[in-house]
Amino acid sequence: MNRQSWKVVITDCDHGDIEEEKKLFPRIGAELVSVQVEEEEDLIRVCKDADGILNQYSLLTRRVLETLPRCKVIARYGVGVDSIDLRAATDLGIVVANVPDYCVDEVALQAVTMLLALIRQTVFFDQKIKSGHWDFRQGAPIHRIRAKTMGLVGCGRIGMEVARIVSALGMRVIVFDPYIQKAGGGIEWVDLDTLLKESDFISVHCPLNESTRHLIGENAFRKMRKKPLIVNTSRGPIIEEKALVQALKEGLVSGAGLDVMEKEPPDPGNPLLKMEQVILSPHMSFYSEESIKELKRRTAEGVADVLLGKWPQSVVNSEVRGKTRAKIANS
Repeated sequence: MNRQSWKVVITDCDHGDIEEEKKLFPRIGAELVSVQVEEEEDLIRVCKDADGILNQYSLLTRRVLETLPRCKVIARYGVGVDSIDLRAATDLGIVVANVPDYCVDEVALQAVTMLLALIRQTVFFDQKIKSGHWDFRQGAPIHRIRAKTMGLVGCGRIGMEVARIVSALGMRVIVFDPYIQKAGGGIEWVDLDTLLKESDFISVHCPLNESTRHLIGENAFRKMRKKPLIVNTSRGPIIEEKALVQALKEGLVSGAGLDVMEKEPPDPGNPLLKMEQVILSPHMSFYSEESIKELKRRTAEGVADVLLGKWPQSVVNSEVRGKTRAKIANS
């Protein structure tokens, strides 16, 4: 198969334009098709003859992947790959790539920003002043953060950056991550129960998978002895929202900062939208103009690399080595 026969499909993308992708694929002789589809039948229809796929949120299930005989590579716009059935992709010899480090600074900063806004009651006071109330005591009590304990659920690149920032603020950092046996760098590795019991603040930085879905639920909230503030810039379903709402009502947690939610956008009747101790942002922690440009370029490069017979910079399903559909050296 020569280069002129390659077809690359963007299943969905909310970045505003695809200029970075348009720069790359014509250079390698690939046709680029951009759509916005979510339903399985539509995905099958538009991707059936695709050699490569760029994907954001549309779900690439086993049923979809099994109908794509030419597909050699899927690259996801982002870090998490929960929109792709990795086992099915591996079984079918499809390489799955991601961009695991394009927005480390942005997400870490968003997590810390949300945490500090909660600690200092920034949004609360802003709303009170604009409604005619000028009284710092309305936000009491506010405590000093030095020597408080920050618990990180997951400590990859982003978690480590958060740890670096809050350590500089004088916090003790503890981390639960089943894939890390020794965090190092002044970070204490603990089990999840210890983290829940000892943390004044909790920030979620783990991927969404079968073992982390609703990892922070009713049982977890009832183990939180210090009524912590909790921040999530990872994936919404890691925190069970129904349990979070109840924990906020009962005072098991003092507040929450959520950049991600179980349903995005949330239903208008979601109780979290009306809680003063909750601040929200629209799944934007990854965003800066620089990070978006880098993400788009590197996602496109992941697909182009495989079509050109090379391994992409980041392969999520390493088990696919040795059985790829693509003609990759040492595959």
